[in-house]
Amino acid sequence: MELRHLRYFIAVAEEGSLLQAAERRLHTAQPSLSRQIRDLEMELGVKLLERKARGIELTAAGRVFLDHARLALMQIDVACEAARNTERPHKPGFSLGFLPGQEVIWLTEALRVLRDDASGADLTITTKSSPELANALMQGEIDVALLRRETKTVGLDFKLLTREPLVAILPARHRLARHKTIRPEDVCREDFISTARAAPVLKTVIEEYAARVGIKLKQIYDAETLSGGMSLVASTGGFTLLPSYVQNALIPSVVARPLHGEVPTIDLVMGYNKSNTSPLLKKFLQWADEHASRESSVVARPLGVTESTAEAPRRRRGR
Repeated sequence: MELRHLRYFIAVAEEGSLLQAAERRLHTAQPSLSRQIRDLEMELGVKLLERKARGIELTAAGRVFLDHARLALMQIDVACEAARNTERPHKPGFSLGFLPGQEVIWLTEALRVLRDDASGADLTITTKSSPELANALMQGEIDVALLRRETKTVGLDFKLLTREPLVAILPARHRLARHKTIRPEDVCREDFISTARAAPVLKTVIEEYAARVGIKLKQIYDAETLSGGMSLVASTGGFTLLPSYVQNALIPSVVARPLHGEVPTIDLVMGYNKSNTSPLLKKFLQWADEHASRESSVVARPLGVTESTAEAPRRRRGR
C-alpha cells in the first residue's frame, strides 16, 4: 500500500464520484483511478466503495477506513513539516484562527489579551471554515482558533466561549421578512439552503431543531460556504438558518430575523492542540476561562437586547 492509494481513496470518498475525483482533484484518467481503488481493496481484502446509479457510496468498512486514512496522511504532513522546521531559524510566532466574520467581534479582544506578552512575536490572523480550522490545529499550523466543537479531531481540546442563537436569513423582499420573528410552521413550506459542506456541526444543530419542533426542511441547495448560502438565499428566494453573528456580514439583498419560541443555539468554542506548549496559548486559555465565567453569570437576554440595556433596569432598581 502506498500513500497515493490513500489520497486517491479520500478524493473519491469526498467527491462521491470516480469521474469528479479524477478530473477535479487528481487530474488523472478515470480508468487509472478505478484500478488504483481496486488495488487498494485487494490489498485490504474488503470492499470500500459501492458503485450506485447516483455515484459512489462508502461501505461500512470504507467509512471506518476513511477516518484512519485521513489521520494517517495528516500525521505524515505533520512529520514532514516538523522535519523542515529543524532547518529554519527560530522566530517566535503565534497564529489565530477565526470563522469568517467572527474576527469582527473577537479580534480586538484577542489582541488585547496578547498586547503585553506578544510584543516580540510574529502574529498571524487567518479565517477558515470550522472543519478547516480544526485540521489546521491538528497539524500545528495555528495555535488557537474560534470555531465549532468539531467531532472528527485528534489531540484537540475545546473551551466554551458563548452559545449563539440561530436566525433565519431571508431575501429582503420575502413575504416573511415583514415578520418580527419567524415561526417554524412559517418556513416548513419554504425552500431551504443548507450550508452542511462548510458547517457540519451547524447541520446537526439544525436537524435537531427541525426534529424538536416537528418540521421537515425542504432542502434544494447545499452551499459550500456561509457567504455562498446567503447568496443562494438572495438568488433563489429560499431561506437558511445561520448563527446570529453573520448579521455583521449580511449582503444588502438579505435580512436576518429571530426565530420564535425555543431558539436553537450553537456553541462557539476556543480550540487548541493539547500538545502545544506556547506560553501565549496559556494566556488565551486563561482568558477563555474568565470569559466563560462571566457568560455563565449573565441572565439570558432576548435577541437584539444589549448588555447595557439589560442591565439598566437592574441598576435602577438598586438605586
